[in-house]
Amino acid sequence: MSRPPSVRIDDLANPRFPDKLAPVIESLDAMAEQIHIDPEWLVSTAVEQTGLKDFGDDAFRERLDVFCRALRDEAALNSIGKVTNGGLLIQLLKNRLLIEDLIRRHPEITSVEIRSPIIICGLPRTGTTHLHNLMSADPELRYLPYWESLEPVLPDNETPAEGEPDPRLARTEVALGFMNAAMPLFERMHEMTLHHAHEEIQLLAIDFSSVLFETTAPMSIWRDYYTSHDQTPVYAYLKRVLQVLQWLRGGERWVLKSPQHMEQFGPLLATFPDAIFVVTHRDPVSVTASAATMLSYTARMTTDHPDPARIAAYWSDRLEEMLSGCVRDRDILPPERTIDVLFDEFMAGDIAMVEQIYEFAGQPMSERSRSAMEDFMAAHPRGRNGGVVYDLTELGIDPAERRKALQFYIDRFGVTLEG
Repeated sequence: MSRPPSVRIDDLANPRFPDKLAPVIESLDAMAEQIHIDPEWLVSTAVEQTGLKDFGDDAFRERLDVFCRALRDEAALNSIGKVTNGGLLIQLLKNRLLIEDLIRRHPEITSVEIRSPIIICGLPRTGTTHLHNLMSADPELRYLPYWESLEPVLPDNETPAEGEPDPRLARTEVALGFMNAAMPLFERMHEMTLHHAHEEIQLLAIDFSSVLFETTAPMSIWRDYYTSHDQTPVYAYLKRVLQVLQWLRGGERWVLKSPQHMEQFGPLLATFPDAIFVVTHRDPVSVTASAATMLSYTARMTTDHPDPARIAAYWSDRLEEMLSGCVRDRDILPPERTIDVLFDEFMAGDIAMVEQIYEFAGQPMSERSRSAMEDFMAAHPRGRNGGVVYDLTELGIDPAERRKALQFYIDRFGVTLEG
């Protein structure tokens, strides 16, 4: 299979949308007038749409208020951004109401055991997605499909008749269709599909504290609040959601993944004390270049006038913070249950690396498991969608300065430099 040539994205600051989307975007302008990024309006809308009122622990309300304030004051939302973020927040609130209602009716859910999950901790662009997908292909492991991350619990009144599809699948397909049409180059950087293995940042967001929110726009109001608060209670809520999902759809051992874990080893370990931790590493300058480019590209879904230099500066600092947290706290992870994975070694032998992780984790690599991973790789050859040219200098960042600033991390883990 020939790989499409790499492309340079030339409309980061002045986004161009396909002409066919003009009627859709025009309809969003009208929808945006009905959306209010206001906590009370969002809460009342979720209550009205579900008929439920119990959100559980009310501590999330302060976090919701801070995020709404950051969206209003710092994100410069356009119509797309207002509709998508308003819709996201309403859905998160509905998810919370449905989760708490289900647990109220089935309190045995809180006794479900989340047994020794395998948790991939690594920044974006460090091979975490490929590793997560490979392991998620194994039918012996439980993963979080994208559609389930968006709507963990289906309302009782939407339960499909026998043989009929889950309505969540169609809703997710519609959202993905719009995203892929609006950002046709995004799949070159991070392919999103109905069933792909997704990060649990979407579940952490149900307790309204997640790095997911920072990907919306550079928002110092939210960042400063998030980084100054202990995330242990939020991780406890993540476990609560996983218990619900395991009770609903089964699974004995989870494979999880999120970049925010890199600066949250303490809360992660406190919540999952018997977990296996897989910490991935790559040249942080390459990581910064690709992450900043991707987030500059997705900014068109938030604001009419993205500022790639501002976005790159924000994420250069933010990724450095995450790597500082990793270096600071890496040794609190139990050595007998923690394995470091270097990007170049993983790329040189991906299934061999999975075998090493499985042996370390005490997870059998059956012929069925291996075959499923090989089938996944055959159906998803690396680079099949083509690549993107990443150039930090075009985003106003000096790569040499970044390498010097991040040398502490490079030296700590013996990371191979690229470029």
